[in-house]
Amino acid sequence: MRQIMNVIPGIRVHSLTGFLVASLLLLGSTPGFCADKDKVKSETIEASAMGTGTQLGAVIGVTLNIYEFSTPADRAMLMQAFQKGQNQGLVNTLTKMRAVGHIEITGTLGYDCAFIRMIPTPTGRNIRFVTNRLLRFGEVYWDTQSTAYNLTAGEFDLNDTDKSKSTGKLYPAAQLAVDDKGQLQFELRENPWNLVDVLDWKGTPGVN
Repeated sequence: MRQIMNVIPGIRVHSLTGFLVASLLLLGSTPGFCADKDKVKSETIEASAMGTGTQLGAVIGVTLNIYEFSTPADRAMLMQAFQKGQNQGLVNTLTKMRAVGHIEITGTLGYDCAFIRMIPTPTGRNIRFVTNRLLRFGEVYWDTQSTAYNLTAGEFDLNDTDKSKSTGKLYPAAQLAVDDKGQLQFELRENPWNLVDVLDWKGTPGVN
């Protein structure tokens, strides 16, 4: 995955093009819905996120609870929202969608996750997620540049044949944009975080 770095006052921006964005929104999702949620056991994925670049040496905990996987209808709704309102349109729609999971990151109160997709791989599964980010009080009060980066996204590459090889990436503060070639891309406020020491507790078969 190619990274393009630019620097603007106070914010380091990375543009991540292609694979993650396309797989999140442009391709169909694996449906997983159960009407009786009381009987559904959540899948829980835990990991340590290690900082890179300006966050090098920092380590935070990340937990993703998956109630169910998003449907093709969810994906179509997000694509339509982005086409109409770009990043803010996407964020507004994510805010209104029902939660399909919950993400907890050290230093935050945790928040609902609106879109989660699962893709089978030769060694296991790849799970990708995106949701609106809760802005901190200081960001809103001072109207900082970081308020534009109001998405949290990431992916887990789960290796069922050798769990020690499971990895992932976390993008705590991102926005979705279109580059000069008309391609979707994530722009990051900070460097991506590497997800290591990944532990996966699977939930209800056929749902999550």
